[in-house]
Amino acid sequence: MIKTVDLRIPSHFINNEDYIHARIVAELDIRIDDVNHLELLKRSIDARKRTIQYNLRYAVYIGEDFQEAPASFTPQDVSSAPSVAIIGSGPAGLFAALNAIENNLKPIIFERGKDVRARRRDLAKIHKEHVVDEDSNYCFGEGGAGTYSDGKLYTRSKKRGNLKKVLEWFVHFGADKTILVDAHPHIGTNKLPKIIQAMREEIIRCGGEVRFEEKLTDIKIEEGQITALQINNSTWHNFNRVILATGHSARDIFELLHQQNVAMEAKPFAIGVRIEHAQDLIDEIQYHGQLSGEDLPPASYSLVAQVEGMGVYSFCMCPGGIVAPCATQPAEVVTNGWSPSKRNNPYANSGIVVQVEPKDLPNYSPNDPFVALNFQRMVEHDCWVAAGETQAVPAQRLMDFINGKVSSNLPETSYQPGLVSVDLNKVLPDLVARRLRKAFLEFGKKMNGFLTNAAVLHAPESRTSSPVKIPRDNESLEHPFVAGLYPCGEGAGYAGGIISAAIDGMRCIDVIAEL
Repeated sequence: MIKTVDLRIPSHFINNEDYIHARIVAELDIRIDDVNHLELLKRSIDARKRTIQYNLRYAVYIGEDFQEAPASFTPQDVSSAPSVAIIGSGPAGLFAALNAIENNLKPIIFERGKDVRARRRDLAKIHKEHVVDEDSNYCFGEGGAGTYSDGKLYTRSKKRGNLKKVLEWFVHFGADKTILVDAHPHIGTNKLPKIIQAMREEIIRCGGEVRFEEKLTDIKIEEGQITALQINNSTWHNFNRVILATGHSARDIFELLHQQNVAMEAKPFAIGVRIEHAQDLIDEIQYHGQLSGEDLPPASYSLVAQVEGMGVYSFCMCPGGIVAPCATQPAEVVTNGWSPSKRNNPYANSGIVVQVEPKDLPNYSPNDPFVALNFQRMVEHDCWVAAGETQAVPAQRLMDFINGKVSSNLPETSYQPGLVSVDLNKVLPDLVARRLRKAFLEFGKKMNGFLTNAAVLHAPESRTSSPVKIPRDNESLEHPFVAGLYPCGEGAGYAGGIISAAIDGMRCIDVIAEL
């Protein structure tokens, strides 16, 4: 028989197998010799009290042998199957392609950027030479924005698709099995590229196609039906089923669709700064004076406050992480964060962002789908100017920002292109800066020690989500506004991270397969 058991154990026992086994047999009132296998199902940390606990759930095999689950992904030859075009090879595009294969469809991926390894050279140019390649950067290229910006796999969108299947596919292609059990699973930027490459190789092995440096530049719509795609301003390809998975930063695609009279609307998004503390400080705050180590991972945090009726919250918190330059065009500055798999960098960083409603913006018009995008673009350009028109970022110590004082010097940072000391109150729009100041004071009450002038703000954190939404028939997908065109993932406004984007890509294929 197989029984499940839930345990709460002090953190210092997490690596003591004898203690855990003894607790399990005592809980179930069985002998240790009766246990054939223990399978960890769930794991989370409860650090709310001084004695930090792990919550564990095990499947206990009593007098029964454990058998490995069958392979989660089922390959088949789709080289002669009906084809579906997929624009973009981020998580939405890749998981759509894998699901297409399982549904006997041939995926043909068009990716504007380079393969996952070739992208590295262009990322290095941003860091070292401040040169931004518009088609190959932290946002564009194989694997999308998530590949080189962390690989956090947490989502609240569990009711919208098969979360378990997404995680199992990640494991199938090389991710550690711990992502199946951890409450906040994480792969790490150092491990994701090999996983993405393995997915691509399987797609090709099954008869699909993955085409790099092939950028969507036009579409043909006839009598409400998509019929063809133009690639690289030259070649036309006939397709009547197209998944548009271009990500939240593909502004040229938004403009293209607008020119083709595809319905779009401005949507709420968030904008702010990326704050960096010493990881040891965050550990001490969250672990009541303890530091991370063998028994505890580098600590994270999640913060939210309501300021003047708008939410201000932490976003993409990266323990042991690095702040990265994520611009997608010249003449703009954008920050994001990522962590390696061990999260062993000496810094902790997080976006701290202000919710922005399109109706609150200058020049708002309900008929302008780009009012929020233009606001985002303005902030990024203003920060680029403030930083001396380079990929350095305008920066300020935390308490200096709250007090409206230019920092006389700045601390060490993980952000390689460098920092320029400014008063961010004068660089960021007042509706953003004002709410950030008030929110930081609230956060200081929730995390004693968070408010310190040793922390530094990098501006802006502006690509939290797409500022544009492409409506799709009340999200049912069964009758898209343009027949055969399936806006998908973050770029369409229907996802907010790797997992939810992957789920949305798979969902689009499920609908196509049923037609």
